[in-house]
Amino acid sequence: MLYDITPPLCPDMPVWPGDAPFGAFRTWSLSGACPVNVSRLSLSTHTGAHADAPLHYRPDGLAIGEVDLTLYLGPCRVLHCLDVEPLLTRAALSARLGDAPLPPRVLIRSYPRFPLEHWDDDFMAVAPEAIDWLGERGVRLIGTDTASLDPMNSKMLDAHHAVARHGMAILENLLLDEVPEGDYELIALPLKLMGVDASPVRAVLRPLN
Repeated sequence: MLYDITPPLCPDMPVWPGDAPFGAFRTWSLSGACPVNVSRLSLSTHTGAHADAPLHYRPDGLAIGEVDLTLYLGPCRVLHCLDVEPLLTRAALSARLGDAPLPPRVLIRSYPRFPLEHWDDDFMAVAPEAIDWLGERGVRLIGTDTASLDPMNSKMLDAHHAVARHGMAILENLLLDEVPEGDYELIALPLKLMGVDASPVRAVLRPLN
């Protein structure tokens, strides 16, 4: 069994205000004169479920084509934080996870229902102190169902820089509506895009039991 935690990509999907909309355009069409359909895509590197590279928020950061792929593959825990707004704090996170050992990857669900039809300005952010706490516990990847770890109007991106302090990876815009809390195997590999700040991923979870 697999949980597909990737939102669908389509022309009417919401995107970060001002970012490039998704578009798919037919270059060649199957017909008597042409044996194939071929399409051209136009999209942001942060379209749908995606992995942020360090280059996204640090001028000296690695591009997505250079990151360690092992961070995006392996055991993870899905945590529901449906009653936390507008900021997931260290105290709230530690109260939910306690002192038991954690897998190297943690995915946070904040939405009762992912906003597939509209853009949400007021998504839940993650406090940098909460990310520090995860990093101190050995977590190597943090994922969320929101568009960013930081508030929409943040100019400092403190949560992203907390990720960098611990050498962690980031996944955003995951579709976790149907996933119960618990432990899974995560598979969410980014494309090998050289010199680029992020990549869409096809993210899935496989139950461990």
